[in-house]
Amino acid sequence: MLSKPGYKTKAEALGKLLLLKNLTLSTAESCTGGMIGAATTSVPGSSSWFRGGIIAYDNRIKFSLLDVPEAILDKYGAVSEEAVSAMAEGAAKKLNTDCSIAVSGIAGPDGGTEEKPVGLVFIGIYCKGKVEVFKNVFPGRREEVREQAVEKSFDYLISILSH
Repeated sequence: MLSKPGYKTKAEALGKLLLLKNLTLSTAESCTGGMIGAATTSVPGSSSWFRGGIIAYDNRIKFSLLDVPEAILDKYGAVSEEAVSAMAEGAAKKLNTDCSIAVSGIAGPDGGTEEKPVGLVFIGIYCKGKVEVFKNVFPGRREEVREQAVEKSFDYLISILSH
């Protein structure tokens, strides 16, 4: 998917914006399993603004590596605004970056409930001390949900950095 004229991908547009603002990026991924990091590192020169990511698929990793409080995971679950907010902040702090993208959701085909349906993905954007979390319900099969989560995460951070 294309972002702005002159850029081949949203990751490339994001990279140019991060460079322009002299900011760095990290990721904390659950349901996308590293897809955001892969899209990011596909951009030539991304090593100047992307520091790395943590694939925190299991709650023990969210707790031990990203410092998501167990109380949040117990009370709200990993697929929640609260967990993703903590993941975003944890990634930025652990990887020493200005910005981070955190994602947790239910990609399917199983695992959905009435309260948390398949396609539900929370995307957290941390930027310079502030976290914003966005709730999305993406249509489609597992890979489609994951791909939409990647694209939307770039959209959110581009939007935040553009204001």
